[in-house]
Amino acid sequence: MEMLLPPVCTKLCHQKPLDLKDDNTEIHCPVTVNPWHMKKAFKIMNELRSQNLLCDVTIVAEDMEIAAHRVVLAACSPYFHAMFTGEMSESRAKKVRIKEVDGWTLRMLIDYIYTAEIQVTEENVQVLLPAAGLLQLQDVKRTCCEFLESQLHPINCLGIRAFADMHACTDLLNKANTYAEQHFSDVVLSEEYLNLGVEQVCSLISSDKLTIASEEKVFEAVIAWVNHDKDVRQELMARLMEHVRLPLLSREYLVQRVEEEILVKNSSACKDYLIEAMKYHLLPTEQRALMKSTRTKLRTPASLPKLMMVVGGQAPKAIRSVECYDFKEERWHQVAELPSRRCRAGMVYMGGMVYAVGGFNGSLRVRTVDSYDPVKDQWTSVANMQDRRSTLGAAVLNGLLYAVGGFDGSTGLSSVEVYNLKTNEWFHVAPMNTRRSSVGVGVVGGKLYAVGGYDGASRQCLSSVECYDANTNEWSYVAEMSTRRSGAGVGVLNNLLYAVGGHDGPLVRKSVEVFDPIASTWKQVADMNMCRRNAGVCAVNGLLYVVGGDDGSCNLSTVEYYNPTTDKWTVVSSCMSTGRSYAGVTVIDKPL
Repeated sequence: MEMLLPPVCTKLCHQKPLDLKDDNTEIHCPVTVNPWHMKKAFKIMNELRSQNLLCDVTIVAEDMEIAAHRVVLAACSPYFHAMFTGEMSESRAKKVRIKEVDGWTLRMLIDYIYTAEIQVTEENVQVLLPAAGLLQLQDVKRTCCEFLESQLHPINCLGIRAFADMHACTDLLNKANTYAEQHFSDVVLSEEYLNLGVEQVCSLISSDKLTIASEEKVFEAVIAWVNHDKDVRQELMARLMEHVRLPLLSREYLVQRVEEEILVKNSSACKDYLIEAMKYHLLPTEQRALMKSTRTKLRTPASLPKLMMVVGGQAPKAIRSVECYDFKEERWHQVAELPSRRCRAGMVYMGGMVYAVGGFNGSLRVRTVDSYDPVKDQWTSVANMQDRRSTLGAAVLNGLLYAVGGFDGSTGLSSVEVYNLKTNEWFHVAPMNTRRSSVGVGVVGGKLYAVGGYDGASRQCLSSVECYDANTNEWSYVAEMSTRRSGAGVGVLNNLLYAVGGHDGPLVRKSVEVFDPIASTWKQVADMNMCRRNAGVCAVNGLLYVVGGDDGSCNLSTVEYYNPTTDKWTVVSSCMSTGRSYAGVTVIDKPL
């Protein structure tokens, strides 16, 4: 019978030719290494420990006693090595008490020393990491840091940053700091931000690396932080405003918002910063460079890799499928499906989460809202809207999610409701002047625009456009489009509002027009390569992407993008896995 041996690794040595006459010749034999030896030895040592055999020390933490072998602890932990080989009294003691660690955490770490296995969770990581640092178990500490890095989110990154700083985790500290800079607009909505000290706020807002659409975000973040504890913090306004780059704001915003802010009016130093910004705008462009100030320097954020996320849609019925396009890798991949079928929904990216709002599930118009976490790749439900609505428009304005118009199954809607992420509640604001289903929306210059659609009453598609001012809670008409468009894709690029495709009755359009809010005029730009209605639109890296839709007869899987510099449309070589119209489309940061 053949005997089975464990696998071995044999290292063959270079052998010299053997000279039989030379009695001093050293014979080089192969060295055999058994890769299972160490693992088996530790396994048996752990079994001996569990049976309390050959143990020569008891480690005590709180009311827990853990029998162990000095040599094993010393071999794996520099902390125990120093304790047992030095002149300390513990080197001879039968019982050694460790005061800085709780019993359960110490047991986990001693188990790790014997087994090389440990499970890091949200519940234990905050006690496990400092304990691993104390025992100098660097591999465990590194694992804890990697776990925390995987959990980074706008609502917790500042806390993780402070935790990493406290425990000298330099790499995690840098990554949490970079994350906070790259997700600044969402981070400043968190409780962690509002509870920072003034030095930490100054440090954050002074960074050149903040990723922001506009310096308005920094000014509003300062005002929000001061108002959170106004009586104590208002005297700190000047220190904070030193780091807000007011010259980079538009003249309109400086006059209408900054100058009118009571916290600015009450501070002479803040008024000086406002005057500096006004002087900057009065200078001819070529002379502005002569103003040497950190406040006139453009921020230079490191660009985060982006994904385009396409959620649900009709193919030809409502579907659950969700896929993402990686711009860098130029390919599509599937992510977690929707909890239930959904098309004709509103879609936004807010606070690091994607929200699918309302829509149609194949039989009913719904008021439900699902939220997707890109880091965890999972969907959860949040508060329902007050009204059922499909073919609605959805957008984010001042950190709130707006659901605009739509169709409830019997009539087109003019109503508008707003979701507050902090309270998980919906409330109504002023309705539009016109009922609009199949409406497109976009935010430009702090105003919300509702574009075209179908009113159901006149039985005609709409060319009219309305604008919502959150300060006055009023809708007002602006210039009409040159053509009627229902189911147009609406996107914002370079502070201009684009209306893409759509239809007027049976006629599906490939034409595109663009609205300039300052001039209050529409103009035609280049046509798309194909007719599309009910397509998704998003802007990324200076380009406007149009995704799927239908051409009047079939759903499209193609994507094309518009370059405003060349006034040309280009079809993306990689198609979606399935043709879909009425899908939700948004751009998200690629999870780290």
